[in-house]
Order: sequence, then C-alpha cells, then structure tokens
Amino acid sequence: MSEPLLEIKDLVVEYHTDEADVHALNGISLSLDKGETLGLVGETGAGKTTTALSIMRLLPKKIGEIKNGQILFEGENLLDKTEAQMRLIRGESISMIFQDPMTSLNPVMRVGDQILEALRLHRPDMSKAEQQKKVDEMLEMVGIPAARKREYPHQFSGGMKQRVVIAIALALEPKLLIADEPTTALDVTIQAQVLQMMSDLKTKLDTSMLLITHDLGVVSQTCDKVAVMYAGEVVEYGRAEDIFLGKQHHPYTEGLFGSLPELNATAKRLSPINGLMPDPMALPEGCKFHPRCPHCTERCKKEIPAVHQDGEHMIRCHLMDKEVR
Repeated sequence: MSEPLLEIKDLVVEYHTDEADVHALNGISLSLDKGETLGLVGETGAGKTTTALSIMRLLPKKIGEIKNGQILFEGENLLDKTEAQMRLIRGESISMIFQDPMTSLNPVMRVGDQILEALRLHRPDMSKAEQQKKVDEMLEMVGIPAARKREYPHQFSGGMKQRVVIAIALALEPKLLIADEPTTALDVTIQAQVLQMMSDLKTKLDTSMLLITHDLGVVSQTCDKVAVMYAGEVVEYGRAEDIFLGKQHHPYTEGLFGSLPELNATAKRLSPINGLMPDPMALPEGCKFHPRCPHCTERCKKEIPAVHQDGEHMIRCHLMDKEVR
C-alpha cells in the first residue's frame, strides 16, 4: 500500500478571543489517497472550513493556533514548513476554492489576468505566449469562451464567476483541490453543472479533492470517502457505501439523513435534529452530541466515546459498545 496523499493526525485547533478560547478542532484524523474525493459533512460550526484553512496554513494570524497534530502531504508535515515554503505549495500542489465566488475574485482585475497571476508566480519558465495560451485553455476547459478573458468579474453571472475561480485553482494542475462549499451561492441547475465539471476535471487532471459541504446529495454523487463532523470531531468516517448503505451509523449521521426529503416517502414533515450545535467556547462533557441525542444515557454525559472500527468504517459512539448493544 502506498502512503496517502494527505493524512491528518490528531489535529487540534483553537481560536483565541478576548472572551474565551474557541475549541474549533478537537483531535480529528483523516486520510485521502491519490485520485480520491473525500467529503467533509456537517452543520455550520462543525469545523469543516477550519480543517481546510489548517491544511493551507491560512488560519488567522495571532488568533488561530494549531495546538497539536500533524498534516502530512506526500509524507511531509506541512506544519514544519516555513511561510516561504508554503507559498510555493499553495496553488502549485494544493489549491483551494473558497466559499463565495463573489468575494474570491478581485473586482478591478480582468479575469484572464487573475488566472495569469498564478502562472507568473509558479511558472516563470513559461513564455508570455505560453502563459496566455494556458489562460485560454483553462477558460475553455471550464466552459467560458477565451475571448472573455479581458472582461471583469462584474460582467459574469454567479455560476460563471465560480467557473473562473475553479479555473484559477486548477491552472497549475495541483495534486490536491480543496473545495469549500463550491456550489452554495448557485442555483440548483448551475450547481449540478459545476459539480459535474469539477468531477470531470478532477479525472482529467488526476487531482484528489477534499469537498466541504452540508449537502449529502452532493456527497453521494461525487465522493469516495465521507467524514461526518460535529463540534470539531469526526464522529463517523468511511467509504461512501459505508455511510449511505451501511446498517450502523452515529446518531448524528442518522439525524442528518432524517433531515433530508425523500421523493417516495409520504411524511408531511421532515425530522430535524433537535437543538443547536454546542458553543465551541464551552463544549459539553462526555460525548459532544449528547444534549441533542435521542439515545443519550448517563454514560454519554460523562465519558468520551471510544472509536469503533469496522474495516474502514469508523463510528465514535457508546452505542457501538457490545455491552450497551
């Protein structure tokens, strides 16, 4: 077995504020092999974006701190890299598509120049003609006529802007693409087109992808592995078939599935998860999910649940203990 392209081991991240310390990530572990897509799923505040920013080493300075853990990319710990080394890695080896395409693009730069900027920084050996040709190729690849490269972001629709952002991210053909809710601001039809395009480009360029989303439908269509996050922890992890077809799940995962509408069901209402995500400044003792869990016991309130492994399928829950079952 070859080593994973990306491996996160026991990552702990805190944000320091005047009020208190925010416990954003509490010992998460993940791995992603070459050519795979890993879906990070969970409610707002689960720690998905913090995970992505930690990989890119883009946590806010003086506020965000990685307290513990390793982020291994091709066997090398990114946390040991200098800022100058990370600048070479960003874009070249790891690219990120940020949540909102409206704010990701520079409004006073032509879109072609924004793609060209990455090539100038990382491909100084290319001639100007070769760089321009590459810009044209990337725009055409994401379905935008190359002739529009001299236009500004405000001349594009939301879906077209997102395509430009994807073109910038893929211009250097990175080994890992991190997509942070890349379709949130788009309508459903454009959403499907962008996801299909990203999947096709991933295959064409042999890129691995970390897809952050709260949409389980998107995950089922695009991901090989799935990590379900809650309050800065991975509560369930496995291959897509384990998560979508498996018989045993974490109660939080069951709650997420219960919140989805089913076309062939006759229920008049969905079954949302009761309560809210806990305050990361004051996380509950024991299992972080116990205040919202329908199966909560006294043990759940006091003891942190162990990790239960079945092949690649991992669940962090007391219900998986044989003596409880």
